[in-house]
Amino acid sequence: MLYIIGLGLGDEKDITLKGLEAVKKCSQVYMEAYTSLLSFGLSSDGLSTLENLYGKSITLADRETVEEKADAILLEAQSSDIAFLVVGDPFGATTHSDLVVRAKKVGVDVKVVHNASVMNAVGVCGLQLYRYGETISIPFFTDTWRPDSFYEKIRENRKLGLHTLCLLDIRVKEPSLESLARGKKQYEPPRYMTINTAIEQLLEVEESRGESAYNEDTACVGFARLGSEDQKVVAGSMKRLLTYDFGPPLHCLVIVGTTHPVEEEMLEFYAC
Repeated sequence: MLYIIGLGLGDEKDITLKGLEAVKKCSQVYMEAYTSLLSFGLSSDGLSTLENLYGKSITLADRETVEEKADAILLEAQSSDIAFLVVGDPFGATTHSDLVVRAKKVGVDVKVVHNASVMNAVGVCGLQLYRYGETISIPFFTDTWRPDSFYEKIRENRKLGLHTLCLLDIRVKEPSLESLARGKKQYEPPRYMTINTAIEQLLEVEESRGESAYNEDTACVGFARLGSEDQKVVAGSMKRLLTYDFGPPLHCLVIVGTTHPVEEEMLEFYAC
């Protein structure tokens, strides 16, 4: 059996009882470590905190492990119970459908244990979840790569009066272009996009596109460390949030659409 287990968003206590029971009976535990992190995951003792709770050693599964060595994990799951841990929900912000498909093709049973994810935790600000449009991802711009395909999705969401959840780039164990050119991988330091950087890039794209999808006065909500004890939720214009210090990662951003009076009352509690 392959168990794909959501860990929630905060700390080691956010795993469900069902998830914890599954982990404890597995012979091997992997933790996906490239699409998101628990709030304490940036610290050196984050992994040991989980291991102490589970009574199990955990193998970090980076992007290369999941994409290139999944067959080895599935081979183990053919003869024993294997846990694959995912921050948030297994099918939340990042789907792991490919792993499920590959498991089923080789006859491995899969059991999914769900948990909270950023997709529903943003409801804390009071914006109603059924009034969200398509979610977008904002990647880090570089000198030579400044993609703006997300712009059309924001524009269409706002035409319909819908809110837009913006997931911000996480760069963990990314090989540098120079090392790839030399044929020997060397990894860049981890980077986590801030709300401030996201807004800078959004305004840059609006300036170049000029289609009035949003502007510096557009209402937004910034979230930092959702689900943790020190989570931060701040509502204000892009211009106001651009200079606000949200503190350590992880961050995400919502561009507000048309609001209901109750939504507006809730947002007032978080206004900066």
